[in-house]
Amino acid sequence: MSNLVIDIGNTRTKAAVFRNDEMSAHFVWEKCTREEISEVIANHRVENVILSVVGPPMEESLRQWLASQVRFIELTPATRLPFQNLYGTPATLGKDRIAAVAGAFARFPGQNCLVIDAGTCITYDVLTAEGAYLGGNISPGIAMRFKALPAFTAALPQVERGAMEDAIGSSTETAIRNGVQYGVLWETDGMIAAMQRRIGDLNVVLTGGDVDFFVKNLKSPIFANAHLVLEGLNKILNYNV
Repeated sequence: MSNLVIDIGNTRTKAAVFRNDEMSAHFVWEKCTREEISEVIANHRVENVILSVVGPPMEESLRQWLASQVRFIELTPATRLPFQNLYGTPATLGKDRIAAVAGAFARFPGQNCLVIDAGTCITYDVLTAEGAYLGGNISPGIAMRFKALPAFTAALPQVERGAMEDAIGSSTETAIRNGVQYGVLWETDGMIAAMQRRIGDLNVVLTGGDVDFFVKNLKSPIFANAHLVLEGLNKILNYNV
């Protein structure tokens, strides 16, 4: 039995085929089309599909076609989850956050996890060893922080990412670069330490577009997985079918 998971983001669509919980194929599409999906379903003998949409909505006709071809579910606030969701406003909980937590739950059953998704925003989500999702925090991502400084001040320039040679900036450029990049690292180290004090030993699971920056610079031991969201969607799909 093969599963197809589809994650429609703000700029791209990521998809993957899973067989026996192992990813056998991975795709990145500029646009999610019937032709792309149809080819994958045929070539990989897909029987089950899960869809997660956080970007532009999929056309209703495409949804209807999918439902006519395979066993199809879409991730919504009403979807059954393999963990207990204790979030106070589940209807506003991001689907990518749900999927990333499900991916950590699949990777580390019976263990505390702090799931960090470092992308446009940086999200921190906490899953206990008992399988209870407690919630988490959201803060601006690295690119957003760099763009915010010149956007909301009159004199600060646009600065690009780069090496951090000293913790003390010796110019406005290095002060901004250090402030943004050390800032996200110190924030993340602080969140890890706070969760360790609160719930004890935990796995720090990292995903997202800026995963390499954190892997190179974080002091805390982490498990990096670029496909955590896709793995989580597969876990949710299996739980429902």
